[in-house]
Amino acid sequence: MDKWSRPSRITYKRWRNPELRGEVNFVGQSDEDQGTDNEICTVATVRDGLGGRESESISGSNKTEETFTLDEALEAIGFGKFQWKISLLTGLSWIGDAMEMMILSILGPQLHCEWRLPSYKVALITSVVFVGTGISSPVWGNVSDKYGRKVGLTFCMCWTLYYGLLSAFAPVYGWLLVLRGLVGFGIGGAPQSVTMYSEFLPVKMRGICIMLIAAFWAIGAVFEVLLALLVMPTLGWRWLLGLSTIPMAIFICFCFWLPESPRFDVLMGKRENAMATLTRIAKENGKAMPPGKIAVCKQSQRGQIKDLFTPQYRRTTLLLWFIWFANAFSYYGIVLLTTELFQSGDSCGATQGAKLEPNCSLECKYLTSADYKDLLWTTLAEFPGILIILAVDRIGRKKSMALCFFMFSLCILPLYACTGRIALAIFIFIARAFISGGFQVAFVYTPEVFPTETRALGMGTSSAMSRLGSLITPFVAQVMLRTSVYLTLSMYCSCSLLAGIASLILPIETTGRSLQESNLDQEAGKQNTNTTSQLNGTTDSSHQM
Repeated sequence: MDKWSRPSRITYKRWRNPELRGEVNFVGQSDEDQGTDNEICTVATVRDGLGGRESESISGSNKTEETFTLDEALEAIGFGKFQWKISLLTGLSWIGDAMEMMILSILGPQLHCEWRLPSYKVALITSVVFVGTGISSPVWGNVSDKYGRKVGLTFCMCWTLYYGLLSAFAPVYGWLLVLRGLVGFGIGGAPQSVTMYSEFLPVKMRGICIMLIAAFWAIGAVFEVLLALLVMPTLGWRWLLGLSTIPMAIFICFCFWLPESPRFDVLMGKRENAMATLTRIAKENGKAMPPGKIAVCKQSQRGQIKDLFTPQYRRTTLLLWFIWFANAFSYYGIVLLTTELFQSGDSCGATQGAKLEPNCSLECKYLTSADYKDLLWTTLAEFPGILIILAVDRIGRKKSMALCFFMFSLCILPLYACTGRIALAIFIFIARAFISGGFQVAFVYTPEVFPTETRALGMGTSSAMSRLGSLITPFVAQVMLRTSVYLTLSMYCSCSLLAGIASLILPIETTGRSLQESNLDQEAGKQNTNTTSQLNGTTDSSHQM
């Protein structure tokens, strides 16, 4: 019975000659059920341990050849010097993304006063960025799935740097809207850094490492507030826009070092490129590569939106889209609410009276040093949010996300009451910490649940849904707030509660699961699980007899 309990790695080969199909017995499903004529794979049975692999070729002979999978190679290589380097490099793109997003809560109040803009025009400055990201996120995901993770990430950073610098020279409101929208189009590709980073990590380290990369987002958000505190009183918002592009400029200078994802190369059928990358990682980490050749699965059709709605992923996709929407809606909502509530002066009267003063949309208040300091304190909540890593591998991804959403709702409730400025800052700090942590868990879960062939597209479309939430939230946090504080808070509270429920009913828990290369892996896994269960059941019955 011991041989039945050993794990198997099953991949498939598509035979173009129909006469040969009858000669091959596939495990689990028939050949017709496995995919398209564009898939060419090997079949390998892998025994426990790195030294006991056996590979069976289905070319008609019984020749045995040692092979290993990408997950086995990454486990053997481990986490070392190379992963630290790629953490810093992808982290730079994450810092740049955070700074471009954080600047929105600072730029709005400044231009509201300087250009005498009504409230809806101030909200549009924020929303146009999220329109750009919402449109571009699936585009960058498709580019990354078809042409490579490195190509997609590098190009989007170049785009964001160029239009970020140009927006600092915008002469009038209309030009600023256009240029910030183009900046948003570039930012839409930033989540691909997480996709790429996850594909270089061993299974046991993936959850913790992706959560820790969230530290770069926190660093970017805090750095932007500190930069605004220094630059805004003297040099103004144009210098702030220009200086905020520095992390992206540094990334572009060092992106030549960044290798292509070996998982992408394997899916493209580029065995030599994948082996070269893995050998390079092993050398930098001071580890030995597993013996043999890497198992290759080539699939020429990638990045198709319909692949997200196959029976095994349809429910996951729809629930994840809502979770990402709620995450961004709540996260950017609390960011914008911070400056709005602090600007109101007497926050006790503002929340209790259910209306914010001033009522005139053209009346304004510049952000003061005290406002920037309070914004800094609440921004520091990004760091406690990272502590959710203590739970993400213990209670699982789904429960971790649900916990963050429910705690965010709980922290919003005291804002209904009459609270002073200090209490307001404390509750906003805690709420932001939890919603930030939930966002990071979503960044861990999403690339884990989708296979390599659609991973970047899954991240891209999920990011697009988050941008839809980000697009709507300025009109709630900056416009609706001036009509009713109670209604505004209720929107955020109810949305996060629903997202918590959606997290719990996700059909797949990815904790401890290796990254899937294609939809076939999950199907084969299910078939193997069912077969093993049936065999165990038969054995139990025979023992009872």
